[in-house]
Amino acid sequence: MSSSHEPTADELLPLKTSWFHILLALSEGALHGFGIRESVEARTGGKVKLYPANLYGSIQDLTELGLLDALSDDEQPDDDRRRQYYRLTRRGREVLTLEADRLQQLVDAARAGRAPAG
Repeated sequence: MSSSHEPTADELLPLKTSWFHILLALSEGALHGFGIRESVEARTGGKVKLYPANLYGSIQDLTELGLLDALSDDEQPDDDRRRQYYRLTRRGREVLTLEADRLQQLVDAARAGRAPAG
């Protein structure tokens, strides 16, 4: 993302499906790429699969947007230093919360049988 304008949290919505699932997986703590993939597949009963190109491209995009951070070498788990771990940033948590709220409004509207406002 080479734009000089950093989008606000609201401007990132709606999130790409893969981005939402990655942020959701990391909301429980730092994970490496394969751990993110496993978490997403487990949470969705295998209905959402993040293949390496999509997963690592999304991680790069989310990092560039300031939603994720890579753990530094001294923060990596001692038993798994060969993998790169990622965590949500404060901005990432904000965007995840906004997206969850947006999705909840859609669910509420669908259950009530009416179109959502906005």
